[in-house]
Amino acid sequence: MTPRARRTPGSDRTTIQDVAAAAGVSVSAVSKVLRDAYGVSPQMRERVTAAVEELGYRPHSAARTMRGHSDTIGVALNGLTSPFMTEVATGISEALEPTRYQDIIVSAGSSPAAQQNRIEALLDRQVAGLVLVAPWIDVTWIEKTARTVPVVTIALHGSSENFDTVVDDERLGAQLMVDHLVSLGHRHIVHTSMPPAFADSAFVLSHTARRQGYEKAMLDRGLEPDIIETWYSEEGGYQAAVRALDRDTPPTAIFAGADIAAFGVLRATEDRGLRVPEDLSVVGYDNIYTSTMNRIALTTVDQSGQVTGAGAVRLLLDRIAGRAEPEEFVVSPQLKIRRTSGPPRSRNH
Repeated sequence: MTPRARRTPGSDRTTIQDVAAAAGVSVSAVSKVLRDAYGVSPQMRERVTAAVEELGYRPHSAARTMRGHSDTIGVALNGLTSPFMTEVATGISEALEPTRYQDIIVSAGSSPAAQQNRIEALLDRQVAGLVLVAPWIDVTWIEKTARTVPVVTIALHGSSENFDTVVDDERLGAQLMVDHLVSLGHRHIVHTSMPPAFADSAFVLSHTARRQGYEKAMLDRGLEPDIIETWYSEEGGYQAAVRALDRDTPPTAIFAGADIAAFGVLRATEDRGLRVPEDLSVVGYDNIYTSTMNRIALTTVDQSGQVTGAGAVRLLLDRIAGRAEPEEFVVSPQLKIRRTSGPPRSRNH
């Protein structure tokens, strides 16, 4: 049995504070139950539901619309292992500077449970909107959330109903890179990717779109796709390169799915005493700042983290202003040819 309800002094209407007091939980916990949010235990749900029924609580219309009237924007990054994430976050912060909004940035991790938990924490702060960068979350959950607060996703490809999307044309970007390597004479090109985020879904994250672009480009040119699954990290790229180079017939080029993974490939070539690009061409994707440094000079695909972040802010502000129909902003990729790509060794003699 729930404790006897205590009404807020001076009020004849049951409030969310009354429900929290009756259930013996926090206001935030009541909010989570009412929103059917992630991380609510069956015991807490039962206590709050009983208090709601006992008090006859109905959310006030003004309370329901309070979210979206704060001056903060929640930004959930899929970890901080990739420098591209920080470049996107910088683009968001810079685009918000001339507005009345300020960003709250969280590193949400890569697991769906961790991401939902941190996004719920942002919602509890009554943010005016959300930017979800590479979310590994069930899209139905994102659709549901976007019905109550404006949401823009970055790097999530698919046709949404309630939220906006910002994507790079990853398939075209991968094609540009394959075309470049094939024009140099490469035929055995390994691509490093990550496991798909969603099973049997109409939505894919950027790494899967790049993989699809690579596969199609290779097949269109009569070449066999060769994919090694790893993670977009320096260590992930290193391990993938070791696997590729240990083969009886190693590749002549490795197309890492992200620049940070390409750095790991470069470390593996150093450990093997290989020359880049004479013995192995190494290319990436993202064009993060480190790739432009003269000592590295990585051939890569530029998708501009600053343009991506600014595009997300523009869509989100439009949503906050009242636009209801979903929109997609597509960043055009550009090939950046530098010193880490060249003809395969057989073409050098």
